[in-house]
Amino acid sequence: MNTLPVVSLTASSSFKFFHFPSLHRSLSHSPNFSFTKSLILNPNHLSFKSTLNSLSPSQSQLYEEEDDEEEEEEDEDDDDEAADEYDNISDEIRNSDDDDDDEETEFSVDLPTESARERVEFRWQRVEKLRSLVRDFGVEMIDIDELISIYDFRIDKFQRLAIEAFLRGSSVVVSAPTSSGKTLIAEAAAVSTVAKGRRLFYTTPLKALSNQKFREFRETFGDDNVGLLTGDSAINKDAQIVIMTTEILRNMLYQSVGMASSGTGLFHVDAIVLDEVHYLSDISRGTVWEEIVIYCPKEVQLICLSATVANPDELAGWIGEIHGKTELVTSTRRPVPLTWYFSTKHSLLPLLDEKGINVNRKLSLNYLQLSASEARFRDDDDGYRKRRSKKRGGDTSYNNLVNVTDYPLSKNEINKIRRSQVPQISDTLWHLQGKNMLPAIWFIFNRRGCDAAVQYVENFQLLDDCEKSEVELALKKFRVLYPDAVRESAEKGLLRGIAAHHAGCLPLWKSFIEELFQRGLVKVVFATETLAAGINMPARTAVISSLSKKAGNERIELGPNELYQMAGRAGRRGIDEKGYTVLVQTAFEGAEECCKLVFAGVKPLVSQFTASYGMVLNLVAGSKVTRKSSGTEAGKVLQAGRSLEEAKKLVEKSFGNYVSSNVTVAAKQELAEIDNKIEILSSEISDEAIDKKSRKLLSARDYKEITVLKEELREEKRKRAEQRRRMELERFLALKPLLKGMEEGNLPFICLEFKDSEGREQSVPAVYLGHIDSFQGSKLQKMMSLDESFALNLIEDELAADEPGKPNVKPSYYVALGSDNSWYLFTEKWVRTVYRTGFPNIALALGDALPREIMKNLLDKADMQWDKLAESELGSLWRLEGSLETWSWSLNVPVLSSLSDEDEVLHMSEEYDNAAQKYKEQRSKISRLKKKMSRSEGFREYKKILENANLTVEKMKRLKARSRRLINRLEQIEPSGWKDFMRISNVIHESRALDINTHLIFPLGETAAAIRGENELWLAMVLRNKALVDLKPPQLAGVCASLVSEGIKVRPWRDNNYIYEPSDTVVDMVNFLEDQRSSLIKLQEKHEVMIPCCLDVQFSGMVEAWASGLSWKEMMMECAMDEGDLARLLRRTIDLLAQIPKLPDIDPVLQRSAAAAADIMDRPPISELAG
Repeated sequence: MNTLPVVSLTASSSFKFFHFPSLHRSLSHSPNFSFTKSLILNPNHLSFKSTLNSLSPSQSQLYEEEDDEEEEEEDEDDDDEAADEYDNISDEIRNSDDDDDDEETEFSVDLPTESARERVEFRWQRVEKLRSLVRDFGVEMIDIDELISIYDFRIDKFQRLAIEAFLRGSSVVVSAPTSSGKTLIAEAAAVSTVAKGRRLFYTTPLKALSNQKFREFRETFGDDNVGLLTGDSAINKDAQIVIMTTEILRNMLYQSVGMASSGTGLFHVDAIVLDEVHYLSDISRGTVWEEIVIYCPKEVQLICLSATVANPDELAGWIGEIHGKTELVTSTRRPVPLTWYFSTKHSLLPLLDEKGINVNRKLSLNYLQLSASEARFRDDDDGYRKRRSKKRGGDTSYNNLVNVTDYPLSKNEINKIRRSQVPQISDTLWHLQGKNMLPAIWFIFNRRGCDAAVQYVENFQLLDDCEKSEVELALKKFRVLYPDAVRESAEKGLLRGIAAHHAGCLPLWKSFIEELFQRGLVKVVFATETLAAGINMPARTAVISSLSKKAGNERIELGPNELYQMAGRAGRRGIDEKGYTVLVQTAFEGAEECCKLVFAGVKPLVSQFTASYGMVLNLVAGSKVTRKSSGTEAGKVLQAGRSLEEAKKLVEKSFGNYVSSNVTVAAKQELAEIDNKIEILSSEISDEAIDKKSRKLLSARDYKEITVLKEELREEKRKRAEQRRRMELERFLALKPLLKGMEEGNLPFICLEFKDSEGREQSVPAVYLGHIDSFQGSKLQKMMSLDESFALNLIEDELAADEPGKPNVKPSYYVALGSDNSWYLFTEKWVRTVYRTGFPNIALALGDALPREIMKNLLDKADMQWDKLAESELGSLWRLEGSLETWSWSLNVPVLSSLSDEDEVLHMSEEYDNAAQKYKEQRSKISRLKKKMSRSEGFREYKKILENANLTVEKMKRLKARSRRLINRLEQIEPSGWKDFMRISNVIHESRALDINTHLIFPLGETAAAIRGENELWLAMVLRNKALVDLKPPQLAGVCASLVSEGIKVRPWRDNNYIYEPSDTVVDMVNFLEDQRSSLIKLQEKHEVMIPCCLDVQFSGMVEAWASGLSWKEMMMECAMDEGDLARLLRRTIDLLAQIPKLPDIDPVLQRSAAAAADIMDRPPISELAG
């Protein structure tokens, strides 16, 4: 493995409106409350007064309605309900005396003497100086000291180690806490790369983050040296430093696999930064990160920046194995220490105790029980006041008070107490302000909750007069530049230092909020969790409203990685001495649950590698015929496609396969060790070993006595085995005619009995179909005749060898359907009993087949993949999974407890009874012999030897069980992604996009390979349809919107209940495309491919209206969509439209229409800020 040791540190037209009457709700207006509260802060801080005209709801209500998020932005559901239920909530006036003075924390902040702009200009001068040195004296001038000298502060040890590793030519994996300064490493690498006249690519998972990094790098390196490539923007793409999204880089790399970087789009690229590489675990987008590492030319250094994860060593090991020398640098130290707090209705206390290892006792459930018990004593004890006054005069410690809780509370009482401790938003904000813990990012998991929170606390004045003036000026400038992007409902809160940031806001407005927050002009941002995904908005405090969020109809718990990602926003380097994360009491979680999650530890990165149409087409596609503008040739072959074997080698380089291969190696090593141990233990319990130990420990006389008894016992056990065998054979002779006679008439119930792989007895009720001979010409009989595994041997009865008329017995196979919807193939050995009751073999209707024939036909449809459950010399027991068609039959097989013993029809012969009696007598004889042995003189010592042998046998059983589990695990491991790759290949082959055998790519495949989207094949099928050529640009935009509207939802709010309907032309086109979609879905289902094919006309009218030139105000008037949702849909549509002119083999008329539609749609306030 190529890895070094780990370094670890502790527009207008007339349109119809579509109305949603079922979504319209009459929402009551909140009652107004009015009272004035004054808060006088520390003299060093600003004094202020706030008048609350309406009070906040409890946070547990505010956070009740939550939902899933989309890849770039949150996509919360049921937000109207989340905010609606607060309209009629009253509040209680809280006293400012509730603050705990002993918990108050003061900060002395040393502000830097230079402005941020001055520091950046100073840094750029140093970068230019280094470039001059390299030009004059060569790249030898670049070393660690020169790189860190561009900063006017001391860098951290982990940053220095990572930069040194990069300068040594290694790729680097950096795992460190959120906001610890990982970007500095990438910046230093960029300085080195730029100084050498080479190029660096910086990738991020989000367009918003790419835009932010673009702005930051231009400040450091100058506008001419930094470019941007996203789905929306292409700015200075040939610059030395190019910021881009991961998907853009992956598409650039597709054609470079196995080639040097100089022969690809990576010309002169020395390094690639993969920011937020922990997105590799993202279930919908993680594949992209793995593809980049797999396809990247080995001479390009990778700098992988990750938040803290549990397995950074595996990530570094994987990159080292498939890419080249890789060094791992880890750090768990935060530059700004993080302190955990917990907010209840009346207090804001540290979550942990003084040692930081347990929950704060004042927040424990026992303490809440104590408080409730004392309250109960007021009613039960007349002397309460007297005792209480004595306590106040004496020791009031927690330990003394615990004894008062003589009455444990019920679960309902505990939940009631917890609900009573849920704070209002104003409660928690009051404490944060009083303890100087602002600015804060307040995470709420739905957008309506964020907006409602702003309204409930917007009468808090968090800004001084100077700051308020700055916000007014900034807002005025923003209104001039982007009048349609101003969120009027948010202005009041913004002028008081309070804002919301979520997917329902326009991108321009969110960027504006981010800028104000970074300038210290917004003190509290109520945000959804995507704000934690790399956006540079550090705060002094992060408030996490709940440890669970709503997903559909259920609540899901936050994971530790999500918690730490949000908590990592707390603590501003160089400004704050401490960062604070505040967890909040809810009706669902208390302090104990919070502690449990805090101490749970981060989870490992998990591969989400899956194949896609784009991946298969770009990796396997070979020759194609290209039209030429001149010349007589019809075309030429451009390239030779990779073979499936070559593609498989690439796919099998996934992170999941690397981890799996490590598991495989470890498992095989362990299996070898287990086999060796079992061999050694087996030798310890052999007859020779036990005899040797007995001879050593016993006297000669005792040894001789024990030996004689052992031989006698061994002989009697042999006779017992023969008697048992004789009894079984007699049972066979009784069962054979009984089962043969039941092949006509009703289908009887039987009971099968066997021991499973763990040695547990299993009994299965089943309905008996018949002897295998009754399945003449069936698939089952043919299979058994060809497979030696089903062969049966003749069983000889040695005891009856001299008795005339006693035939030898040969087992037979029979078939039954079990109550577990499994088919069973069995011999007489496995039948415990037979019942007279069963299914009547009568047709349900005249002309219908009989049940027995129906069931035999169902069995003949099965795939004949039988599994052996148990085996013996009398034949094995086999099982085959039933189908959906047999399920209804199996449901009617009764459980054993409902079958009476009186219904049993298995009556044994006199010979069986005699054999059973002899077997019983033989067992008694052995029992007497064992007792005789136990009374012998040397038995005590001999018993110790046997007990040790039994312990060894048990140990061997455990080892064998572990061995079976490891073998099963190894059988389950298969190359990750390859099965999906082949399934998708089959769909591509049958759809005539690519000939998988000759690698000849057809025009459909060319288009699909070049397009970006969730289902590239489906998009290519639509865009190559000639019917689209006749569409006008707005209509084309409406059709394209139907292809990319997945996840967009209607969110009616108060009187906003309308969206524009699409034109009839768009509706007709979408209906026409529905047939194509159905055909592709059927083809996908045939090959078990589950890639969505989006086609939803619901929002096409909104896009068509915007493309027709309607203004933003006209669009949003009484609109049932949030601004952010509509903006995201429009941007997706623009992205697809902008691709069409660049796609191969697309009608030029369609390309011109798409370009025209994209141009008119890409206007404020939809256009995003790139720099």
